[in-house]
Amino acid sequence: MMTVDDNRPIVAITMGDASGIGPEIILKALARPEVYAICRPVVVGDAGRLREVAALVGAAATIRVVETPAAAGFVCGTVDVVDLGLIPAGHPFGQVLPLSGEAAFRYIERATRLVEAGLADAICTAPLSKEALHAAGHKYPGHTELLATLTNTPEVSMMLVAPKLRVIHVTTHIGLMDAIRKIEPGLVFRVIERGRATLVKAGIAEPRIGVCGINPHAGENGLFGQGEEEEKIIPAVRQCRDRGWAVEGPLPADTLFFRATRGDFDLVVAMYHDQGHGPVKVMGLEAGVNITIGLPVVRTSVDHGTAFDIAGKGIADDGSLVEALKQAVDLAPKRAAAVA
Repeated sequence: MMTVDDNRPIVAITMGDASGIGPEIILKALARPEVYAICRPVVVGDAGRLREVAALVGAAATIRVVETPAAAGFVCGTVDVVDLGLIPAGHPFGQVLPLSGEAAFRYIERATRLVEAGLADAICTAPLSKEALHAAGHKYPGHTELLATLTNTPEVSMMLVAPKLRVIHVTTHIGLMDAIRKIEPGLVFRVIERGRATLVKAGIAEPRIGVCGINPHAGENGLFGQGEEEEKIIPAVRQCRDRGWAVEGPLPADTLFFRATRGDFDLVVAMYHDQGHGPVKVMGLEAGVNITIGLPVVRTSVDHGTAFDIAGKGIADDGSLVEALKQAVDLAPKRAAAVA
């Protein structure tokens, strides 16, 4: 018997919104030999659209249709595609279109089923348009909530990773007033627990976690706000510390993010969307990665949108997708080497 030394995880890359930069950044990322050195990528999308974009941007890749990842060759220079055949030739770029939203939904759905069936190890998503998704009748705020529904997961968290910074969010795609109402000690504790477990799995034995306050100066002992820190955050921090975890807070968000980038913390817990997203995007939008924590499948994503204004022009940066693939590899279950 011969042992085939190929335990690289199989990563299903969803094509995202066909009218955006998803197809372009996928082609660019999969032209890099270093991507194939760490994983076996297969695109879940539309082969015709990829060929059309390849011609537009001058990509030399061969687009090869496969029925399942098991039939893929995983060779740099040939892009293996599970082809759903939903996008017609000449489909417009740079527009919010229901067909693009429907197709993006179907790509995610198929990729999820592939991982659940054991045919892939992780999902890495190119950007979709929430507006197009809604126009197609799928009323989800984004990938995170869509994947939670597809996998029947009652609660998930969003983690953003940038150079020198990791941030997990207690609330995400809801208004600020709704976010403040939603925050409560049980939710804060569960988010910290999910984030800590993810870092432990990634090899950080004792993660140092800093928790943001809600108000300026984290309320400054009741001078700001209406006691939100004392009511909603401090009980969760105490619960964590009672378990022996290295959790500190609530801390003023402005100084906490500075300290985290300095190396004082392995993870920051943000209370609401913009509190966490702003610092991450300042640190490097092109290298940011979005990870959904708490799903039964591994999912990472670029941390940018569809960029309709530059779609089809060949100038999109694939850096965030490459980083997302690296994170997917780090988080994916490790395959044993096959025996032939």
